[in-house]
Amino acid sequence: MSSVKYWIATISKEHTQRGVNGGFIQVCHGKQAPLKRMKKGDYLIVYSSKISMEGNEKCQTFTAIGKVKDDEVYQFQMTENFKPFRRNIDFIECSESSIIPLINDLEFIPNKKSWGYPFRFGFFEIKENDFNLIASKILQNENV
Repeated sequence: MSSVKYWIATISKEHTQRGVNGGFIQVCHGKQAPLKRMKKGDYLIVYSSKISMEGNEKCQTFTAIGKVKDDEVYQFQMTENFKPFRRNIDFIECSESSIIPLINDLEFIPNKKSWGYPFRFGFFEIKENDFNLIASKILQNENV
């Protein structure tokens, strides 16, 4: 069995809530390639830099955590012209946690002054110790 990987997806808080309610994520404006990098059993944390995709209201919070449910990447017809790719996620009940107190301890943020830079990619892999640190802040008596 291949080893578990840990991922961060940058998704607005509004869209994260839709995904949690529906048990799925879509990333990078519905692209397939990032989702194909995940495998069943991998873990995902969602970071929301903003409340809504269109708005400018900052959130800067980890808003969801879950485990990749299966190996399926599928398309979903949202509108006549938009058919994004999605991935099924078993979300774990959690509370939200601001990134601000964690910045200095997160390895995936090499430049602490420009800490938001890694999130511009929309989806990326992190190390297990970064995952565990974030999970320890957002999970309440849950075991992953």
